[in-house]
Amino acid sequence: DFNDSGAEVDGRCVLVDVRSKASGGAATALAEGWDESVDGPAPMLWSPASSAWGEVLNQELAEKGDAPMAPEDPAPFMLTPLVIAMPEPMAEALGWPDTPIGWAEILELARSPEGWAAKGHPEWGPFRLGKTNPNFSTSGLSALIAQSYAATGKTTDLTLEDLARPDVVQYGTDIESAVVHYGDITMTFLDNWYRADQRGQALTYASAVAVEEKSVIDYNQGNPDGILDPGEEARPPRIPLVAIYPTEGTVYSDNPLFILDAEWVSDEQAEGAALFAEFVSSTENQEKVLEFGFRPGNPEVAIAEPVDTSNGVDPTKPETLLDVPSGEVLVGLLDNWAVQRKSGRVLMVLDVSGSMGAAADPSDPGGPTKLDLAVTAIQDGLEEFKPEDRVGIRIFTTGLGATGNYEDLAAVEPVGPNREALANEVSTLIPLNGTPLYATVADSFAEMVTAYDPSLINAVVVLSD
Repeated sequence: DFNDSGAEVDGRCVLVDVRSKASGGAATALAEGWDESVDGPAPMLWSPASSAWGEVLNQELAEKGDAPMAPEDPAPFMLTPLVIAMPEPMAEALGWPDTPIGWAEILELARSPEGWAAKGHPEWGPFRLGKTNPNFSTSGLSALIAQSYAATGKTTDLTLEDLARPDVVQYGTDIESAVVHYGDITMTFLDNWYRADQRGQALTYASAVAVEEKSVIDYNQGNPDGILDPGEEARPPRIPLVAIYPTEGTVYSDNPLFILDAEWVSDEQAEGAALFAEFVSSTENQEKVLEFGFRPGNPEVAIAEPVDTSNGVDPTKPETLLDVPSGEVLVGLLDNWAVQRKSGRVLMVLDVSGSMGAAADPSDPGGPTKLDLAVTAIQDGLEEFKPEDRVGIRIFTTGLGATGNYEDLAAVEPVGPNREALANEVSTLIPLNGTPLYATVADSFAEMVTAYDPSLINAVVVLSD
């Protein structure tokens, strides 16, 4: 609509071209130096899901001695608060909707060896919390902010000294101990939860997941990933989710409109971006965000359907809002999470069969192969593990090892002493022979289940074409 509006700067037409990129990924790319060959065209206007990402970006730039890129006090485009999504029966077991629920109640259940049996429901098993990785996901970052404020009893002015307090460290560690999945994005959880619901297993997949309010609306409308493909029919779940607005307070994902102060942004482009920000903030256009389950960023536009109780949310909440911490504190939160998060036990299963030697992009025969990209993914992934995480690497193609299908480059053991050696070893792999995918994955899964450790995140990660 904006491109048809006739917007001009100095007699020249202004057009916008919108690209999608995860908020955390974009912040990292901007901080490290935007690479157009990898990340696409450098942005003039950036709208991450939360203004917290602007603080993170500016802090990471400051640590390198660079000037800030995200301006202060950006205009919010649309709003959605972080909530704790729970299946309705589980929320009712905690007293919802009459009893206030917050991170304290989540922590109590997380610490309880009885799990849901403590609330009269042993059939639900242990309390299972789902969160996304705060380095990439806004809901994960927002949950980290909210639980840290809850640990301190504050609603504003969170400090690095607060984060270092032993009770705050223990609070965060205990919350993370209840996590059964760290997803990349909330849609991963909600898609999986929805499929579990269709099998009658919604109450044993997860007990609670930190998501945005908008995601609860989408889920309850039968659209868990927020996107209906052509011909796809929305089917509401058997067991709906309800949104818990933590009593300690929560934060908004405000989808700010950052007009970047970057060397590649000309004065004319900044003016054009400002026109676009003004356009989408108008009353007429702000009414459109409601269609997608968001609250309008323009306070002159009233909150209305579908942000209502029929979709498991409450437009009168949250009652308490938390201040977004400074960039220094946000980076400290992420650093602390890397230590406090639940440890992992992971077997990486890499396809080294002949088909992996094909170009990843058929239009670029001389470019990286599928195996090249898989190896890079493993090498990058190894850097994300903390030293005590247990990581193994298995490669598979026909004619390998005792099974004739696969062999282990490294057993599942603490990655700390082996990180560099593993990264070097996978770089020497070449594609050979056929693809015994099913047998390899089945055996790998069975082995990991046999030695399952509930105190860890257990995973088999398969990299194949």
